[in-house]
Amino acid sequence: LDWWQADRYCEQRFAQLLFEPQDSEQGSFSKLLQSHHIRGSVWLKERDSVLHRTKRRRGHTVPVLVFRDKTDTKYVKVLSDFPALPAVTACAHLQWDTRTQDIATIFSYAVPAFMNEFQLRGFVDEEGFVRFALIVHGHHSPYLPVFRADGQWHHFCVTWQQENGTWAIYADGKRRASASGLCSGGTSAPQAIFGQGTFIIGQDQDSLGGTFRAKESFSGNITDLHIWQRVLSSEQIEKVRSCWLLEQDLVFGWSSNALEVESTVQAVTTQLLCPGPVEECRVLEVGSSGFSYASCLQTLPFICLYSKDAYWQLRRAQLESSHSLASRVNSLAVRTVIPDSVFTSDVQDMNFSVALDTLDILATVLRGGEVPVLEPSDLLTVLQLLKQVSDMEIQEGDELEMLEQLGHYYMEVTELILEEQNSGTWSSISQVIRGPMAVVELCDRMVSLLVPLLTPERTKIMIQHGNIGLHRVTVKNMWFGYGSLQRCLSGSGASAVSQGTAASAGGQKSLRTAVGTAVISSTLLSDFQEISTSVRYRLQHRAQVPGGCNFCVFSLFLLHVSPDAGGMWSTAGCSVVMSLPDSTACFCNHTTNFAILLQVYEMQQRTTKEEFTLQTLTFIGCGVSFCALIVTFILFLVVRVPKSERTTVHKNLIFALAAGEALLMFSELAKTSQVLCFMVTAFLHLFFMAAFSWMLVEGLLLWSKVVAVNMSEDRRMKFYYLTGWGLPILIVGVTLATSFNKYVAANHCWLNVQTNVIWAFVGPVLFILAVNTLVLLRVLTVTVASARRRLKMLTPNSSLENQIGTQIWATAKPVLVLLPVLGLTWVCGVLVHLSIVWAYVFIVLNSLQ
Repeated sequence: LDWWQADRYCEQRFAQLLFEPQDSEQGSFSKLLQSHHIRGSVWLKERDSVLHRTKRRRGHTVPVLVFRDKTDTKYVKVLSDFPALPAVTACAHLQWDTRTQDIATIFSYAVPAFMNEFQLRGFVDEEGFVRFALIVHGHHSPYLPVFRADGQWHHFCVTWQQENGTWAIYADGKRRASASGLCSGGTSAPQAIFGQGTFIIGQDQDSLGGTFRAKESFSGNITDLHIWQRVLSSEQIEKVRSCWLLEQDLVFGWSSNALEVESTVQAVTTQLLCPGPVEECRVLEVGSSGFSYASCLQTLPFICLYSKDAYWQLRRAQLESSHSLASRVNSLAVRTVIPDSVFTSDVQDMNFSVALDTLDILATVLRGGEVPVLEPSDLLTVLQLLKQVSDMEIQEGDELEMLEQLGHYYMEVTELILEEQNSGTWSSISQVIRGPMAVVELCDRMVSLLVPLLTPERTKIMIQHGNIGLHRVTVKNMWFGYGSLQRCLSGSGASAVSQGTAASAGGQKSLRTAVGTAVISSTLLSDFQEISTSVRYRLQHRAQVPGGCNFCVFSLFLLHVSPDAGGMWSTAGCSVVMSLPDSTACFCNHTTNFAILLQVYEMQQRTTKEEFTLQTLTFIGCGVSFCALIVTFILFLVVRVPKSERTTVHKNLIFALAAGEALLMFSELAKTSQVLCFMVTAFLHLFFMAAFSWMLVEGLLLWSKVVAVNMSEDRRMKFYYLTGWGLPILIVGVTLATSFNKYVAANHCWLNVQTNVIWAFVGPVLFILAVNTLVLLRVLTVTVASARRRLKMLTPNSSLENQIGTQIWATAKPVLVLLPVLGLTWVCGVLVHLSIVWAYVFIVLNSLQ
């Protein structure tokens, strides 16, 4: 499977895609795979990384057929022998001529026995949409809208199969229409499309290969037509749209040599921009035990990984099950919709109609009390079904009223499995699903499927069943009644977690806790994509503690949900604005602070107060520093300071440092865009690297003043500019060239710590600091010796106390002046991972540099 399918396959079976083996495991692991005759590449899931299906566009040069006007002469004949087609898929890129609203024939396939054997026709409706209709054996589908008549290139696919006469029309990667029964000849089963026919592009054939009519001809541009003798899946159609050629069962592939082009049809070459996945996914090379990357859409072997406890708990649940729920649901559905085993079942991608029917039946069975208490295997199969439904892709041809009904059924099933009588069942599968918080994440995914329901007229969706509901506008809020989660949390059998029990990322695992409010999940969306921004909201307290004490939240905890972990509470990024007896106002934000610049290790999660203090210090320090730098720069220009090496170096240092600090203060705004965040990271790297390079130049300039340097001023300035700007550009360029896909950190617009890209900044900085330390020591030696000589000449009879004071000042003055100029205060930056105190010191010293 491809990486996405493999990851979903494992997750739907309560496992995880195999993580990257540790160094000590690689050899034995490769031997294990080879003993099972697994060779080549195997998919891996990178630790602590999240893949997003971001898209890029790549060029694809193809010959295009130009049908300039509707005529009865222009046509193109496909020079291929067509076999009988029990199933067919035809795909192409199309540019529709919007000047006419007459019916146009994109292609027609005729056989001696039947002229309208297989045909695609279309026209532009009054609302500006191109409508397609498919004809098979003379039977006509309705004309349905597929894309806008906007004069742009659009990709389309049509599929048909003999079994049930099922057909579908896709446009731009989405299924726009589908049904069954096309060309079912009365009571008889549909026949295959006959072979050895004539395929014509741009005309309707009224006789075999001829007798065209201008009124039904095609006007526009067409390219990249391919025909297969099978029905392609949605994933395969997406690959074809991304300009991947699927050669299996290909009947005709687009080629100028396989076309007979009528002389008035113009053939030109153009470059299509095809969408395609930008990401590459991690793979293990079995033979060499090495790691590499491959396109995430490749189909490769994969391994699902279980913890031993979870595996045996799943096994026990299967062996001890009576399968009462599965039997009842399957008998009502008159087919197998809930499998007997979560291991052996072939979990198919759920489609819309199957999901609707299955959840309807399941809700009926659970609601009716036919299965009073869910067995562990029942609960697991219901959760597996909910995972499948939440992983669906809703197609635009689906009925929106039915989509809302699907949301109602989903929420009802979720509420029913959280009933009080099932709390013991949740406890018995605690190793597989660590608590009912996993349901929160499944519902959160389901909410996102309801996007098509939102319109300018309907800006709000409200679905509620018992303890569970969702409220969706631009902000996606989803809440669970505290009672439903509290029952199952309390029954999970886990003891309350002590203050010292830490989970990963500094959070605290808590399976027995009090749910204080009903708000559980909140997500901000823009254009259906999650965005990162600050948010302020108020939580209503559910109760007051008996005995007169007001129930009050003093610190806010965020729930980080993973599919199998059940949830983890963390205080990161949130603070309490106001706490009243009946409610608490909260502010959540995630921003970059100055201390991450030289942070070479992943940090333990800091408290809300610590994060807030770091952010405040960063903004105050950088703001003050930026203003001071700008004022200084202006003064250099306005008061006409005499031009010298020193002022030139100062100006360049000021510019680089000001640019870096300005970018840092507003870098969080770029997190919403992957491209923008990448650019901000690159420029931050460049400007801070330039600032350090000019600090190095400051050191070299000082060295030239205290040590004779045999070089003219012009040559020195050229060398300084080469060091100040040439060195940073070289470092950033080499880093981008060698680590393009590993450049940016996951949570900030800054260099990646996990992939060691951070050393492309920290390494040169440490070198510069070492050089400048030598410069400072040399300057101190000279100034102290000079001060001693001056003191002896001017006041030879001064007291010992005065001499010591003069010597201390002679030492302290250059240190205080030169530490920030040479950047030596940054040395403490490599210590910020040791203690929060070092982070405070670092920010104060360097944001105010």
